[in-house]
Amino acid sequence: MTPGFPGFAPEFPGVTLERIQSWLPTIVTAAVVLGAVIVALVVVSRLLRRLAPRVHWYLFGFPLLRTRMRRSWRHLCLNADLTGTDRPTTEQLGPLLVRGRPIMPVLPLLRRIRPRSFGATAVIVLHPGQVPEPFVNAAEAMAHAWGVHAVRVDARRRGRVRLTILTADPLTAKRTEAATWATGPPLKEAAMTSRPSEAIEPLASAVAVPADLAADVGQREDGQRWVVDLVTFPHWLITGATQSGKSTLINAAVARWAARPVALVGIDCKGGMELAPHAPRLSALATDRAEAADILAALVAETQRRMGLCRQHGARNIWQLPPDARPVPVVVIVDELAELYLVASRADKDEALRATTNLLRLAQLGAALGVHVIVAGQRVGSDFGPGVTALRAQLAGRICLRVNDEETVKMTLGDLYPDAVDAAQQIDPAVKGIAVTTADEAGWIRARSVYLSPEELAAVIAATAHLAPRLPGLTPPDA
Repeated sequence: MTPGFPGFAPEFPGVTLERIQSWLPTIVTAAVVLGAVIVALVVVSRLLRRLAPRVHWYLFGFPLLRTRMRRSWRHLCLNADLTGTDRPTTEQLGPLLVRGRPIMPVLPLLRRIRPRSFGATAVIVLHPGQVPEPFVNAAEAMAHAWGVHAVRVDARRRGRVRLTILTADPLTAKRTEAATWATGPPLKEAAMTSRPSEAIEPLASAVAVPADLAADVGQREDGQRWVVDLVTFPHWLITGATQSGKSTLINAAVARWAARPVALVGIDCKGGMELAPHAPRLSALATDRAEAADILAALVAETQRRMGLCRQHGARNIWQLPPDARPVPVVVIVDELAELYLVASRADKDEALRATTNLLRLAQLGAALGVHVIVAGQRVGSDFGPGVTALRAQLAGRICLRVNDEETVKMTLGDLYPDAVDAAQQIDPAVKGIAVTTADEAGWIRARSVYLSPEELAAVIAATAHLAPRLPGLTPPDA
């Protein structure tokens, strides 16, 4: 018993009341310092979240997320049935059935948790006998357990499951400013500035390469950049109702291709209202169906010339040609497909047949010859005629924004991705630019295009107008 303190029996030998009283100032000082550090960290965290969100994420957000993932991983695997077993409960030994040890759950390994600007990525190493489907089904449970917006599961690699953790919805967040978007990884073009004359630097080379056909147009829901790649998918179909973001998407793609050694050809049978802002950079522009038929016929003749060039050099496509003999790639943008197909008289029928037949021939022959077709419209239906179905079969790239009828969704996505039809019909009309699109890795995915103001688009077009190539048989819009 300690003298002067009845009933007190120290738990540890040598620890007396006097010694504890001597420690009190040190303990109080340490508690005050610890409290001050915590308050300072909270203040710094809130300031960084408002002034420098990315710095806040890497310093505070990601370490906390990583801690939550590690601490909850065992409970998550047990509750979501993501575990394996170390051995069976019974074994057959001759004629006898021998009871084994109890089943012991074996957790899959959570490895390589890495921070990203949109959240984080991680890899799950599967045990023999495990399949990815339970992890795909448990994506929502992971998001709830870790307190994030969503978790995307990619199971393309054998024995591995890749997780993409999104802290916020990339599609409903504030749309990327054009100036910031343009300063991303460039493909031969410099960042846009406020002065049109300095918007884009001259190209390092006038000879096109396959990378020139990839246009970064926005953001995907998995946090990756949305790229319209004409090498992966040579031809594209874009559908979207008025005010859905279809023209915005086309503007973003044209702004990328404008700075590259690519010929752009516009076909806008609504009098050129949609594609007129691009005219200085276009190698040709059709504003009615008669002009469209002539331009498409000239492009078909150009594909015939390129066929002969490839035969002469023993090449199967223009990318196998020597650089000095390689023709410039051509991107044909058809805005409002319905104007080419719908007819009101016999004269219109002959004209429409000529235009749509040549368009179909371009889609069938142009992929290897560097002629790519992008067809856009508010609606696509079987009432256009059998030719539209044959054309659609050649358009492997699909983009469906918000549309007003179910048939257009099915014509755009139903033949390739039946499970994407419901996703396209659920696009929120209040959020412009949302689309369901072809993705080379994921089959289909939701994405949102970047927005360029008319002034920013005009600056890009003005700065690249001198790069518009002249094509045989075609007259530039300004001629």
